[in-house]
Amino acid sequence: MSGRSASGRAAIGRVALAAVCALAGAGIAAPAAARAATPGVCAAADADIYRPPDGAPAAPGDVIACREVGSLPMVVTSTPYRAWKLRYGSTDGRGRPAVVAGTVIEPLTPWTGPGKRPVVAFVPGTLGIGPQCAFSKQLAGEYQDAYEGANLAALLDAGYAVAVTDGAGYLDGQVHPYVVGADAGHAVLDIVRAAPDLPGGGVGAGAPVGIWGYSEGGAGSLWAGQLAASYAPELDVVGVAAGAAPADLKQVAANLDGGMFAGFLVDAVIGLASTHPGLPFDELLNDRGREAVRDAESLCAVGTVTRFAGARFTDYTKDRLTLDQIYALKAPDGTTWSEVADANRLGVGVGRPGSGARHEIGFPVLQYRGLLDEVIPAETARANRQAYCAAGIPTEWTAYAADHLLGDSLAVRDTVTWLTDRFEGRTATNDC
Repeated sequence: MSGRSASGRAAIGRVALAAVCALAGAGIAAPAAARAATPGVCAAADADIYRPPDGAPAAPGDVIACREVGSLPMVVTSTPYRAWKLRYGSTDGRGRPAVVAGTVIEPLTPWTGPGKRPVVAFVPGTLGIGPQCAFSKQLAGEYQDAYEGANLAALLDAGYAVAVTDGAGYLDGQVHPYVVGADAGHAVLDIVRAAPDLPGGGVGAGAPVGIWGYSEGGAGSLWAGQLAASYAPELDVVGVAAGAAPADLKQVAANLDGGMFAGFLVDAVIGLASTHPGLPFDELLNDRGREAVRDAESLCAVGTVTRFAGARFTDYTKDRLTLDQIYALKAPDGTTWSEVADANRLGVGVGRPGSGARHEIGFPVLQYRGLLDEVIPAETARANRQAYCAAGIPTEWTAYAADHLLGDSLAVRDTVTWLTDRFEGRTATNDC
């Protein structure tokens, strides 16, 4: 971990620069628009939004607590809006009740399109796995190294309401289950269910829904799309846009281990262990490994990349286990690390409505990536696209001359246009 190449330092610098630019942008132009909170309506204390469950479970999509916020410093737009933080009921990947936090933003400009104002469920990219990194906190101006405020502003400028889940595991004392598919997908779908129930809000029940995310958010978006028909069939999902999704965790792990973005691998192993406590994990770690876990849970995106640049997971285990050796290890019930990783692979069991597939998808999908992406291997993206195409799901493919970081920002305009086409009922391009 001590030797870093010039290209490696440049990669770290690009990630750090993204955070600096997000902060600088927020400081240059305050969002023109947010209306002051209405007293007595969605007026929970901020601490209540992040309180872990302490009573009877809430139904998926139920609003447990909410707080109208006056402005979101990360969202720089001339479009007037209202914004709420909320805590809402969801379901974890094993079907157990869960509670998640997030943000709903509604433009105050009149909706002039047909029907109800559409809502886009936006799924943030990698932020870190500790509760201090929650996207709702960063949007509201707390500790920041998030980088997707411009994505939200573009959606608001297009007239769409936005429902942004933090994702599971960002309440006080929790650990985010990084890249765990069902937890992510449920959290996305449930914030859309919750949005119409915000007191004083104007997001309409039954509004058309688009889903969008990049990187970790791309995986969460695709998982929401795969689970929508079975988990939230009442939602009118019209399309899913997903960029640079880590579709096959094993392929991505092999690419990350020892590389400049090895911190994402550390987060992923901790995330999988948090949702499968029976898997051997703590007992495998040496002193460096235990320190790595503590650091990963205390750092957000930029700190994680910097801290773990060049790290190899074998250095964190007592017996210097390789990833393949770890995959073979079993929980007491016989479940292996390999099986858990494979259970989170996208594109498995997908099909058209009426096909009898495990995940029936009745809407088009946009998948995209940067041609120079150093985080998500090309074969992972290619295989996921092929799986969707083979299942007969209309799939549009776009590639940008960009690395992983720039691929997110370069796709904003195209993705908002693609979502607009879905909301307006235009026939989707199918590149299969």
